[in-house]
Amino acid sequence: MSATADHAEERTNPAARLGFQPGQVVQELGYDDDTEQDLRAAIEELTGTELVDEEYDDVADAVLLWFRDDDGDLTDALVDATTMIDAGAPIWLMTPKTGRDGYVEASDIGEAAATAGLAQTSSVNAGKDWAGSRLVTPKAARSGKR
Repeated sequence: MSATADHAEERTNPAARLGFQPGQVVQELGYDDDTEQDLRAAIEELTGTELVDEEYDDVADAVLLWFRDDDGDLTDALVDATTMIDAGAPIWLMTPKTGRDGYVEASDIGEAAATAGLAQTSSVNAGKDWAGSRLVTPKAARSGKR
């Protein structure tokens, strides 16, 4: 029965669909008035903690990065997002959907992710105006490659 309830929650709670868990600390970067407020609220409700901003100086369990085409260099933003998470922790890159102001080409996301040392594992509909790309750092140790 709980498996059914879990699947029902994943369909109705966007934060559960993205894989967020109770107790997680989620660092939010790139917040502005245009971000998906329902998603933000759902993440806080599910995790039981408020989203932390760029001033947070401890290790976060995940990053929620809102990025628009005119926000600067995507590779730099992704590299910055990796500084406060452990290897394997997700970065959810949220970009405006096709046709919306600030839309970022999928090829640009792929190129920036690869350059930043990240792998894209999935994409989701993150709300009316936003799409999400789940990016992760490789879990494998890179000894000898530094």
